[in-house]
Amino acid sequence: MVNQTKTIRLVYPQWQGGSIAQWITEVKDPEQASRGYYLGAQLLNFLAPDNGQETYMVPVATDLVKREVTDGMLDKEVIIAQTKAALEILNIQNPDKIVTLGGECSTSVVPFTYLSGKYNGDVAMVWIDAHPDITLPGDVYPAYHAMAVTACMGLGDRQIVSVLPAKIASSKILFVGLRDWERDEIKARQKQYGIQHLTPEDIKENSDALLNWLKTCGASKVVVHFDMDVLDPTEIIAAVGVVPDGMKIAEVVRVINDIAREKEIVGLTIAEPMPRVAIRIKEMLNQLPLLK
Repeated sequence: MVNQTKTIRLVYPQWQGGSIAQWITEVKDPEQASRGYYLGAQLLNFLAPDNGQETYMVPVATDLVKREVTDGMLDKEVIIAQTKAALEILNIQNPDKIVTLGGECSTSVVPFTYLSGKYNGDVAMVWIDAHPDITLPGDVYPAYHAMAVTACMGLGDRQIVSVLPAKIASSKILFVGLRDWERDEIKARQKQYGIQHLTPEDIKENSDALLNWLKTCGASKVVVHFDMDVLDPTEIIAAVGVVPDGMKIAEVVRVINDIAREKEIVGLTIAEPMPRVAIRIKEMLNQLPLLK
């Protein structure tokens, strides 16, 4: 009897992990800008190939209640509730592989820690991102999407990490495309954790440095996080971040496919889509007669 691998698509339009309205200046309504990730996840699901995968939608609140920082984290209570909802879907469906369409960066936390637990820690994590996302509650920026990697490591808010199925060791994490630490203490923290990284320049011509790391990462399986702000803004602006000198689309596609040739990819997240034009079109439609 042939074992069948179950792969699901998890649409996870969580937006509460970000605090980004100040950077989306072309959207006049800061509430609509804040919820841009919600629309972004829906668009990713619409644009992604229909390959017959079972698709599950994580229930995400869209109420624009007052946003508050609790225990050093913005919108903590709603994030906890949505974390538990995502976990419930995975525990019921018991997938072997997960494609996650976010949503901001923290949408990788639940599926990646679930997969690490499922495979007894035999999972390495390649985090393709302009930023390292290793902040902690109490840091100057309180949004959870910047705490995604530390959460995967089992660090951060106790209430959140206590419900996660497993954690991923820092020795099994590699940042790819990293070029903006934002603050000196984040660069120092990365060094403290011992997490290696490759810049866009390091993998511009080929994936050799990444493949060498994979050969020694100590895991047979890989989860890949693709934050769209890793992309070079001179080619496309698809996310909130517009840090210059990023990776080209073709380079990201090549890197992820090279990973798949070297190791078994069991988790892939595409995160941080910020469809600025679509948000503005939505705002326009909201003002027209017979549509309101």
